[in-house]
Amino acid sequence: MVDSEFDTDVLIVGTGPTGATCALALATYGVRVHVVSKWNWLANTPRAHITNQRAVEVLRDLGIEDEAKQAATPWEWMGDTLFTTSLTGPEIARLRTWGTGPDRATDYLTGSPSPMLDIPQTVMEPILVKNAAARGADVSFNTEYLGHEQDADGVTVRLLNRITGQEYTQRARYLVGADGANSLVAEELELPIVGEKARAGTVYVLFNADLTRYVEHRPSILHWIINPAASFGEIGMATFRAIRPWDQWIMGWGFDISKGEPDLSEEFLRSQIRTLIGDDDLDFDIDRTMVWYVNQQHAELYHRGRVFCAGDAVHRHPPSSGLGSNTCMQDAFNLAWKLAFVIRGDAGPRLLDSYSDERVPVGKQIVARANQSRKDYGAIREALAIDDSDDPLAAMLAKIQSATTDGVAARDALYAALKLKNTEFNAQGVELNQRYESSAVVADPAAGTEEWRRDPQLYVQATTRPGAKIPHAWLVDAAGERISTLDVTGRGKFSLVTGLAGTAWVKAARALDADYLRTVAIGAPGFADAYGEWHAQREIHEAGALLVRPDGYIAWRQPAAVTDVAEATQQLSAALDEVLARTSDDFDRDISGLLAASPATSYEGEIS
Repeated sequence: MVDSEFDTDVLIVGTGPTGATCALALATYGVRVHVVSKWNWLANTPRAHITNQRAVEVLRDLGIEDEAKQAATPWEWMGDTLFTTSLTGPEIARLRTWGTGPDRATDYLTGSPSPMLDIPQTVMEPILVKNAAARGADVSFNTEYLGHEQDADGVTVRLLNRITGQEYTQRARYLVGADGANSLVAEELELPIVGEKARAGTVYVLFNADLTRYVEHRPSILHWIINPAASFGEIGMATFRAIRPWDQWIMGWGFDISKGEPDLSEEFLRSQIRTLIGDDDLDFDIDRTMVWYVNQQHAELYHRGRVFCAGDAVHRHPPSSGLGSNTCMQDAFNLAWKLAFVIRGDAGPRLLDSYSDERVPVGKQIVARANQSRKDYGAIREALAIDDSDDPLAAMLAKIQSATTDGVAARDALYAALKLKNTEFNAQGVELNQRYESSAVVADPAAGTEEWRRDPQLYVQATTRPGAKIPHAWLVDAAGERISTLDVTGRGKFSLVTGLAGTAWVKAARALDADYLRTVAIGAPGFADAYGEWHAQREIHEAGALLVRPDGYIAWRQPAAVTDVAEATQQLSAALDEVLARTSDDFDRDISGLLAASPATSYEGEIS
């Protein structure tokens, strides 16, 4: 069908991290995209904030990492997570988190060119939406999604202009439901969603107060308050989080959902916050109060036909481990390039089936991880538990500070419990070790089963195995500046990565003459492996090759040296056809003719 038969190529419902990232990526790739929201603006509460390295890599690929850094609380301020009796009271322990400790900082610096950041959702969404609109995305607020009907050629979407009350339809090639945990799109598709809903409850209060005097000497975005006033709910501690250092905060505590709604009276909220901060005279403004319920649900399928769901629509979980918006953005990044390739005709429609195959296991993993992180606080509570006492806080402190045998045992138990929390606060492996298995990945039959050298939850394992993200290694460009392997791949294109000896691959890529394929010959001018970092990580011969997808994941590799141009061209062509779900009838190639037209080998300008 011609373009005039469609109002847009992709219609996205929702302007949260999922929808906004998807719109930004599609607009960057030159795809017509319309994103709608029934609200009159973006997020009105900070909600998600931890932005892990993989999510920042997505921002880097889309060209907005520097803008995000300027708006974020920097990595070094994310710092020590405190466990304390109140903000002003005696500390119990500190945990170095988000890779800031000396034992983990090197892992985080070598694992990615992008740092951890703290960006509240109220700040992140405007950055994403503004850039999407600037690159051509149509954005409509006060526009409510009502439903859709799909057919073999496209999707007819019903919308409501909430200002005028007018209902209308739009015709799109594809529909993306990024409409949150109560997704109407997912409901209409009858996606199989498993798990438990609303299994615990939390009160959050957003307030403004200058607390610099209490925190500037120990900067941290997260404090845990262990106090009888917040001993309810699953975690049994209060969460105290910096939104804007150091004058805007969220305080949260659990409540027993079996006893109904929590006390939200202003008198109680003010008393509770003053108690947990430890300042009875604190003056502050309450901005907003929220009640939030803990879900443990994930979908076992993310799409049907031409309609796809992503983000909270398909994985619903608490904020523990800071995986929410990060996974949402990665869902969108995975889906967007595939939609773009199919819409442009560079891939067959079956490529889109790989979206569910790749992202469902990730969603299942992070839902389990986030909920387990909440449950793991039980070990800290047990270490600090005391028998009945008229003054439980004083008794707890006396126990943990005691020189007795019981005190020794309590401290041993506390430090063991804190070590367990590394699986929440220093889980770089959970964030970067995703491995994809789908039709968009051609397995290396010689690779065998991957063996993990260290705990895969805590530590990144760099590899060039198909299905893994290309390892980060610093190269040096023609101007002498450092650039990452992530900077010379991605950006909406496939990348054929080889070495100086890979002249056959360079000629093969030129023979195919595909706009969506670039060649990166590491070691050639502009891609100097000056530090030898790529040499140490590539796991293939210098005359071998990797095929890296637009999202940075390795689609295929040839680990052995190939010097025959015809063989290299045949292998590369076959790999692209398989990864992009192209049938021979649709994408027939005359390899001999392509070779005859191939120019002489040169490395200049290969990253264009």
